[in-house]
Amino acid sequence: MTSDSATSHAGSPGDADDRTGRAGAEPENVAPGRARQNTIYRAGVSGITPTVPTSAEKLEAAARRALLRRPGGRKAWAYVYGGAGSGVTMSANREALDRRRLVPRVLRSTDQRDLSTQVLGQTLPAPVLVAPIGAAGLVRRDADVHIGRAAAERGLPYILSSQGSSPMEATAAAMKDGPRWFQLYWSRDEQLVDSFISRAEAAGAGALVVTLDTTTLGWRPWDLDLGSLPFTRGVGIAQYTSDPRFAEMVADRVAREAAAGAGTDPDAVKVTPKAVVTLLEMARNHPGAFRRNLTAPETRAAVQTFLDTFSNPALNWDHIATLRDRTRLPVVLKGVLHPEDAQRAFDMGVDAVMVSNHGGRQVDGSIGTLDALVRIREAVGPEPTLLLDSGIRNGTDVVKAMACGADAVTIGRPHIYGLAIAGQQGVGEVLDNLLAEIDLTLSLCGASSWDDVDASLLA
Repeated sequence: MTSDSATSHAGSPGDADDRTGRAGAEPENVAPGRARQNTIYRAGVSGITPTVPTSAEKLEAAARRALLRRPGGRKAWAYVYGGAGSGVTMSANREALDRRRLVPRVLRSTDQRDLSTQVLGQTLPAPVLVAPIGAAGLVRRDADVHIGRAAAERGLPYILSSQGSSPMEATAAAMKDGPRWFQLYWSRDEQLVDSFISRAEAAGAGALVVTLDTTTLGWRPWDLDLGSLPFTRGVGIAQYTSDPRFAEMVADRVAREAAAGAGTDPDAVKVTPKAVVTLLEMARNHPGAFRRNLTAPETRAAVQTFLDTFSNPALNWDHIATLRDRTRLPVVLKGVLHPEDAQRAFDMGVDAVMVSNHGGRQVDGSIGTLDALVRIREAVGPEPTLLLDSGIRNGTDVVKAMACGADAVTIGRPHIYGLAIAGQQGVGEVLDNLLAEIDLTLSLCGASSWDDVDASLLA
């Protein structure tokens, strides 16, 4: 990072050790909101403005421009931005947050603030986790490594996706001691499920997040109208192609197809120039040498095996009941929207529920997540751990969610927008800006810690 950049990580945990002894460094007691403002305004004196916009709307627009300038960017933008159907659920997420109004209190000393919180016995510097985003490799190669490093520098947990574009071991190594969780898509193959869980434990995951709302893909016009699914090009299947059980499944498939002979492949596609481009992308995304991948049957077989097995419409409560015998990790169920489902989960001994509608990408016309969170909190009481996913765009959203009963939130599309604009540095800036706005909003509402935040702050 250059010394004249307005994008330094002032106020982040990773900067704590070098704040003293540097010209212009912030004192130790400067809160993240003020520190981030100072960094940006100081650079502004020299005419340097942030590369990554600080408002949610401008951030989204800048990411769109950045992606559409690149080859394949239209498909990448459709996948990252698009939702299910007409996008009503994405709107519902925002409407539920925007409908709530904060009522700031005054004359309460807030010069000393603490954003930290406890989630599943883990101390977080702020109630924020970096959400799993499948196929982020559409936006930038080694996306998960870049995101993981940026999250780790700030001490924020990154939830590694089953549909990641880097093997979990590579991301974990890049994050060093940074906290990470693992999101599990429950495959049709139980041995593969066990292999993923075992690898997540070995990679130092602090929790297992089981996604429940994607037992099949929702109706996504943004992708459908382009005929685009990243997995068909080998993007977002790195957890699978790096897995020993999956390698066995691919080898079995190759052997069956070889035994069946040429001309009997039910998955054969029409050969067109675009099909050739797809093969090139498969070969590029498959582990190993590119030239070998072009002709090796495993390249295409891996994609087909993934498509046949990655989701499991038969997933039910009986599967969840097996987890206590399969993992020592805390279990989080992601995709819960109904109070009865949340209560049943806690009755089964699940450690936390993540209230999520998959960012509006699965069911069009679904309830907004903050509305669902309020109903669930009323049903389960104050003690169980509830996390909010889907719709969070800024620091004010985080304060509102906490006032409504969330224990923490996840940030999704915004950090991918930062990735699109400026790679790892862009992710970091999005997180820095979010933490800064949380800090300032907390202070301006008359709160010094999350103990001061409850429904009394809402109109």
